[in-house]
Amino acid sequence: MEPGGQLDMQQLLAAAAAMQSQLMNAQQELAEAEVEGTAGGGLVRATVNGQAELVDLQIDPAAVDAADPAESAQTIADLVLAAYRDACRAVDELQQETMAPFAGLGGAGVGGLPGVPDLGGIFGVPGASGTPAVAGQAEPAGQDEPGPVEPPTVPGQPGPADAPAETDPDDGV
Repeated sequence: MEPGGQLDMQQLLAAAAAMQSQLMNAQQELAEAEVEGTAGGGLVRATVNGQAELVDLQIDPAAVDAADPAESAQTIADLVLAAYRDACRAVDELQQETMAPFAGLGGAGVGGLPGVPDLGGIFGVPGASGTPAVAGQAEPAGQDEPGPVEPPTVPGQPGPADAPAETDPDDGV
């Protein structure tokens, strides 16, 4: 901050640029990461990338029982699902670990820089105070005054526009 409590825009812009660069690097690191999940004591191994896309699947021949192909197929399917879920769990943990430094944008200023205000609303961190609405997401309650709510119409049934007009008993009609 400048003397007199004014915000130094150069400092703010530099901090925002540094944070954006760090975030982009973390996202790139996640995109390039590959994580393995296993099931059946290693009989099935699933490898997923940072977006939880399956990139490799290995099935040990010992998982196949030629004497009972139907049961073997079901067992392999179950093991594949379990290995994929294990790999996705590991990706979730990696994402949380990698993105943890960015989770606190909403309260400590940028990177803990003294004198830099809370930028949670600027970066769109969900749940942070001052966060602007994102297209496609519901507005927080109490933001706008609600308009009149029309009841839903059912095809083939009269709707609100088809209802008879209410008459005033004092109208003499």
